Amino acid sequence: MAKAQPKVALGDGFLQAFANIPRTKQKAVMNFVSKFRANPRAPGINYEVIRNARDPNFRSVRIDLDYRGIVLSPDQGNVYILLWVDKHDDAYTWAVRHRCQIHPTTGSLQLFEVEHEIEQRETDSSPQNIAPTPVEEQNQSDQHTIPATPLFNLEDDILLSIGVPQERLALVHSLTSEVALEKIERQLPIEAFEALYLLAAGTPLEEILQEYSLSKATEPVDIEDFEAALDNPVTQRRFHVPEDEQELGRMLNAPLERWRVFLHPSQRQLVERDWNGPVRVLGGAGTGKTVVAMHRARWLVSQPDWPKDARLLFTTFTSNLALDIADNLRKICTPEQAQRIEVVNLDAWVSQFVKRNGYQSTIVYPGGKDRHYDNCWSQAMALVPGELGLPDSFYKEEWQRVILSQQVRSRRDYFAASRVGRGVALNRRQRAQIWPVFEEMREQLARAGFVTVEDAIHHALNLLQTGSDKRSYHAVVVDEGQDFSAEALSLLRALVSEQRNDLFIVGDAHQRIYKRKTSFSHCGINIRGRGRKLKINYRTTELIRRYATALLEDVEIDDLDGGIDSTNDYRSLVLGQEPIIKNFSDIGGEVQWLVQQIEQLKVEDVSLSEICLVARTNRLCEDYAQILQNNGVPTHTLSRQKSDDRSQEGVRLATMHRIKGLEFRCVMMVGINKGIVPLSVAINSSQDVVERRLSDINERALFHVAATRAVRYLYISSHGAPSEYLLIKS
Repeated sequence: MAKAQPKVALGDGFLQAFANIPRTKQKAVMNFVSKFRANPRAPGINYEVIRNARDPNFRSVRIDLDYRGIVLSPDQGNVYILLWVDKHDDAYTWAVRHRCQIHPTTGSLQLFEVEHEIEQRETDSSPQNIAPTPVEEQNQSDQHTIPATPLFNLEDDILLSIGVPQERLALVHSLTSEVALEKIERQLPIEAFEALYLLAAGTPLEEILQEYSLSKATEPVDIEDFEAALDNPVTQRRFHVPEDEQELGRMLNAPLERWRVFLHPSQRQLVERDWNGPVRVLGGAGTGKTVVAMHRARWLVSQPDWPKDARLLFTTFTSNLALDIADNLRKICTPEQAQRIEVVNLDAWVSQFVKRNGYQSTIVYPGGKDRHYDNCWSQAMALVPGELGLPDSFYKEEWQRVILSQQVRSRRDYFAASRVGRGVALNRRQRAQIWPVFEEMREQLARAGFVTVEDAIHHALNLLQTGSDKRSYHAVVVDEGQDFSAEALSLLRALVSEQRNDLFIVGDAHQRIYKRKTSFSHCGINIRGRGRKLKINYRTTELIRRYATALLEDVEIDDLDGGIDSTNDYRSLVLGQEPIIKNFSDIGGEVQWLVQQIEQLKVEDVSLSEICLVARTNRLCEDYAQILQNNGVPTHTLSRQKSDDRSQEGVRLATMHRIKGLEFRCVMMVGINKGIVPLSVAINSSQDVVERRLSDINERALFHVAATRAVRYLYISSHGAPSEYLLIKS
């Protein structure tokens, strides 16, 4: 009988180590890994036993004269796992200090550090060498101090259920503070540390078990069956078996982009599942909503029952985010899978669709550089009835909030239209006086060959609903769902038949930077029983998250379907450092400080392309770019038409709108001055109290979006009078 094909997996630690070795050595490693995956039993591969290794299954393999790989090569089974690669001595040191084993309760494969056990053998077995003791957290001069309270008052079976290894139970029981927990992070498997961290923060145990797919195995776990362990969803967060040589190449060509391969169990639950209808996924900034959406699209088109010629539409609100998503999908999809996915922002899709159906008008936007929209509006405003005494801003808001959003097409429609939430009440006679302004606006646009995007969406929806065009998709995936209007959501519903796995929408109303609040159910999208939420922030540190969220603390945020969302269950897993907030007398002092911080970040191995300066407006971005260049700092302004190419050197510059959907190790929010943030023209353009409040909420959300792009460092600077947002305590 032929021997089964061996299964070769790569750990995330191997990819991290691979990224850290010199580029001149990476080619040799790539060649070795390719041969190793093809046949780990090849005669040319020599497995060497590692002296003093705490894990008997560890072996070293020779890459070249200087470098060694560390492999998990169990005596039983047919599994080989690449764990680490490094210089000879460093690789052996790593192997001696780690262990990789199957957890007897959860069945997951776990990798963790055992360095303290080595130190214990070399000295003695006293508890002081195993873990921080309560005594370390007391005044040692006071022998009568009451011992500190344990951080976790949990039974062993509970700790085992969240993935704590048997040999770490005493260590966990000895902890008395979150600081002590953070000190032993590397001595615990990642899922166990995170579960303990969340428990310490007050997250209910049941919620953690669900989020991490941690449940006691229905059958006894075979701690020697590594093949079964690789199928465990918790294992798949850190270990991956490449499907083919092409996927292996993609992994090694971008070793630091872990999101391409490794998903958290809470994310995988959403991606790899047959849903009996539309799904809505909420999640704060950094929870991986876009990653989940992209993997969902890939998973759907890779299923055996995906129709041969069927297409999946992946859409989002802005064109630049669509470009970024298309670029990233190419990184995780095969060419065949990518051909089945159409990525486009909805406005562009609508424009193409209606023109294909004989609609010749061009979509125009208020504030556009060509001023087509604004010129038409000026003509319409000539019909304003002066006797009503309403400000010009009222008409613009009425046009946007009532006429366009409800697709009011006639005076009779206007009489019946809802004006809930508008600050000025109008009777029937006043509506009749006002209506000619809006009627004229549509006529001005039509005569010039233009149309608003709202009217274009309405026309596209009519084409689909009347059967004039049967174009549809087998599935639709939506990112940034909070930014879509009711009409746009209705259009998305019409693009795909009501069926299994039809609609998958991710969003977060805390990041709604456009005034479009609606309910999915009112748009024909029934998510009952299929609403989910991502609660773990993988990007931003806890202190940055708290700061960014504080600005929205007193704002009621919806859940996109008529309910209320909360950030009380949303946490980061790294504490990090406080955001640094500085104010200067003038822009010269601000820029001088920024240059100093950039130089310091370079010392800390942060590349210029990992730093992004964020300003409120394009003009401010241009100003700061010029001043930085004058100070010898190369810059690169992010374009709306292209995704960011990180190989291009230079500090990034972007507006708060452009940075949405991106992340950087360091974000510098600059020019956060009074009148700029919030932007005075955005707040003060209306005399309506309700509109001003909505504008302020959008400005706060925009600030929140920009701040949560930071992975590790957040600097916020101003000159002159600082923004009132900087006076809010986190």
